[in-house]
Amino acid sequence: MATVAESERTLYPYVTGSSVVALKYKDGILMAADMGGSYGSTLRYKSIERLKPVGKHTLLGASGEISDFQEILRYLDELILYDNMWDDGNSLGPKEVHSYLTRVMYNRRNKFNPLWNSLVLGGVKNGQKYLGMVNMIGINFEDNHVATGLGNHLARPILRDEWNENLTFEEGVKLLEKCMRVLLYRDRSAVNKIQISKITEEDCTVFPPFSLKTYWDFSAFKNPTAAVDLI
Repeated sequence: MATVAESERTLYPYVTGSSVVALKYKDGILMAADMGGSYGSTLRYKSIERLKPVGKHTLLGASGEISDFQEILRYLDELILYDNMWDDGNSLGPKEVHSYLTRVMYNRRNKFNPLWNSLVLGGVKNGQKYLGMVNMIGINFEDNHVATGLGNHLARPILRDEWNENLTFEEGVKLLEKCMRVLLYRDRSAVNKIQISKITEEDCTVFPPFSLKTYWDFSAFKNPTAAVDLI
């Protein structure tokens, strides 16, 4: 007789995306992520889009398990569809969507079946810029600049030093490129195929992917063990 399989949980992620970095600039929100998808330690996919518009006012970026991110996008499609069905002239803003995602992530954590993602969510509504994040167990906050994954350790110090609220679009892009370049040098899961997206009061634009200019002739890169005392 066939046995009934016991309920199973995702014990670890399979295909994962690396860091997402985002900041507020003068006219809205800028967000950047690479397009790599790692199968364990193998960089298996190199064209995965992890920046997605949500409704009219919101932009979402995700690191972590790609299939869980796809599930979250399905949740959000249902949420936006339900909101549009009211046809009352109002629409969900980034703050409402962020609040919804914090409840979803915390709910799944309490079921011991979390969605293995860290999410960055930004947008502009009624002239108010909003940028926040939530991790896989529901911890969330709002800030002027955020990052997930290794970016939280390597990109945030750069942003703390160089970010200001009057950044132009060009200055914001340049700052994001600097952060993504540092991550490319230091994060083994990063790939040199970057996507940047912006959202303003008027529209949301996801720009085509591009490669960063890199320099690999630093002495520490050429001979990384030079300063190590070998036994």
